[in-house]
Amino acid sequence: MPIGIGRRQFMSALLGVAVAWPVAARAQQGERMRRVGVLFGGPNTADFRSKLAAFQQTLQQVGWVEGRNIEFDIRWGSNDADRILQEAHELVRVKPDVILVGPTDALVPLKKETETIPIVFVGVSDPLGRGIVKSIARPTGNVTGFSNLEFSLIGKYLQILKEIAPSTKRVAVMIHTSNAVSVNWFSMFNTVAPSFAIEPITAPVRDRADIEQTIESLAREADGGLILPGDTYVDNPDVRKFIIGLAASYKLPALYTNPEFARDGGLMSYGLDQLDQYRGAAYYVNRILKGETPADLPVQQPTKFELVINLKTARAMGLTVPLTLQTIADEVIE
Repeated sequence: MPIGIGRRQFMSALLGVAVAWPVAARAQQGERMRRVGVLFGGPNTADFRSKLAAFQQTLQQVGWVEGRNIEFDIRWGSNDADRILQEAHELVRVKPDVILVGPTDALVPLKKETETIPIVFVGVSDPLGRGIVKSIARPTGNVTGFSNLEFSLIGKYLQILKEIAPSTKRVAVMIHTSNAVSVNWFSMFNTVAPSFAIEPITAPVRDRADIEQTIESLAREADGGLILPGDTYVDNPDVRKFIIGLAASYKLPALYTNPEFARDGGLMSYGLDQLDQYRGAAYYVNRILKGETPADLPVQQPTKFELVINLKTARAMGLTVPLTLQTIADEVIE
């Protein structure tokens, strides 16, 4: 958001919505103002703002216009556990009608703060396995939403990586130590990798020094590769650019799940369409505002994925991207 422009002014410019409704006009409409809380665990970056915009724009399309019949209370956790906890506590105190939250590190403390306010989550890993919901088909309590991961995708990641870099024999899966489902990823990776003739390397990292050490170790031999399932730490724009730069300097083939990696110069990405999930969350919020409960709304598993390939980076690494992959890619960066 540009400096000096308020949130409402910014969203008005983005969505083309008039937000300065006089009190009298609101009363004439006879609509009760509804409040939607939003809690992001990550920082206020362009990535999160684009997700927020997709969510708000979809709500507008189904009749919820900011300043007329809906208002938003938006909070940012900035990847800080203490701040997330504080924001969750304060958001619950204002008693919104429903709360949008994501990812997992923001949902967990929020869920502890309220058992009554409806919550719709996005970007949450393994909600059933983590005990966030008791059933995918029919959640109990006040929580439902959109899961962001399918651990079996590790096989698809390896397949794509091998198609672009056939000589790859050693692959590391890099995940930050704060990632609550890293054990699931590493377990699935160790199981699946041998079927692709890949030596699996699990790489939990805490900071940039760990990232650098992992990439340097992989690059010592010519058959290394890297997979990043993604988390709030590595997806931070500064860390993302750091990883992309290191992989490029060592010409290390890497597959990411966040498309912004490929758009920022990474080799390729394959992952779910995150904006699509935020649009879906808006439809869930709409249904809750109209009287349904989270228990009525099944948790949605990821179904829409996108492949982004950066041909410029591939050429710089001396890699040839098969035409079959280029044909099926959702986005090819020249």
